Amino acid sequence: MNMQRVRATYIVETPLDPTDVAEVMAGEQSCGTFTRVEGETDALRQRARATVESIQPLESVAEPALPNAWLQRKGVTGHYRRFRVRIGFPADNIGANLPTLAATVAGNLYDLGEVTGLRLESVDMPAAYRARFELPVQGIAGTRRLTGVAQGAMVGTILKPNVGMTAQDTGNLVARLCAAGVDFIKDDEVCANPAHAPLAERVPGVMAAVRAHQERTGKHVMVAFNISDETEAMLRHAELVEREGGSCVMVSLNWCGFSAVQTLRRRTRLALHGHRNGYGAMSRHPLLGIGFDAYQALWRLAGVDHMHVHGLQGKFAQDDEEVISSAHACYTPLAAGLDDAVLPAFSSGQWAGTVPATWDAIGRDDLLFMAGGGILAHPDGAAAGVTSLRQAWAAVRAGSSLQDAASDAPELAAALRFFGK
Repeated sequence: MNMQRVRATYIVETPLDPTDVAEVMAGEQSCGTFTRVEGETDALRQRARATVESIQPLESVAEPALPNAWLQRKGVTGHYRRFRVRIGFPADNIGANLPTLAATVAGNLYDLGEVTGLRLESVDMPAAYRARFELPVQGIAGTRRLTGVAQGAMVGTILKPNVGMTAQDTGNLVARLCAAGVDFIKDDEVCANPAHAPLAERVPGVMAAVRAHQERTGKHVMVAFNISDETEAMLRHAELVEREGGSCVMVSLNWCGFSAVQTLRRRTRLALHGHRNGYGAMSRHPLLGIGFDAYQALWRLAGVDHMHVHGLQGKFAQDDEEVISSAHACYTPLAAGLDDAVLPAFSSGQWAGTVPATWDAIGRDDLLFMAGGGILAHPDGAAAGVTSLRQAWAAVRAGSSLQDAASDAPELAAALRFFGK
């Protein structure tokens, strides 16, 4: 039978036989439960049951990663074996249904009594199945076109203070940042539609500044307005951004949900800036939750154009290797023959001094390099902060060190002195 399958790979820990546990996982997330039931015929199982495709033994440990009352009740102890398992799920069980796909590959598995740790690492799918879902509308090429940045990293910043500014204050700050030379400006994830700067006032105020700058210079600065809300409100907010000549909106993915983001994608051609805040709760434990490769695959099926990956040598807990692999995942097609890459957005403690590590690790500048303090806290002002970033990117592209480049780049030299203390 030539059946399309969605394949998911997991890291699993258990004191039981890994082969048995893998079969439990496959049954639980397809046609079965902990035992065979009436009506579960051989023909039905052949058509609808998930299959264990591979089991790779890893290390064993003396203590479990997570507590497990089910095993305690059964008095099961001993060494806990870890393994990597790959399971194929019949695509016909799921259909073009993103919430159900997520429920299939990342649902009740986390609660199984047989496991003391489980993490979804990756999700792979055939091209025909991937084609049934949303694609990025702007992606890398569209974002370059909209911002007018044909080559080089796109330099962005985040509005600070996060909250408290009025709509007029925000518009004035955006005007200064546009004049400073940024390509991209985003709201903070905690500032969406506050009483002191509602979107109904903030969007027109900000876009007036963006339009004025564009009329003077020909440069369109992309602003990612945080429209995170219930679905109907997000649609209204997106329409407002479009009417005002905007090009991007931002969504807190984890809290708005797959269905809302899919609906938004189908109703607008604005770039969708996917903010992953809250993802740490899913990822920081090595034997629980979802790795970024799987996480970004699911959200790309919703049609986002940008994905946050944090930043190298940044202020958050993720190590640099995770940031690097996350960025490369964004560039990798979800299925053979498709051009569905999304733009990785680097942020968190970024400044001119983190540019070399980013360039060395990524090897390309199809990225959004966002610096809040790295621009706004530059000792010579925001314009100097932006210039220092562009000087740093020019240096690494030319194969020069920042120290050598700083000899005739005063903004970069000031950044190295101030931030590199």
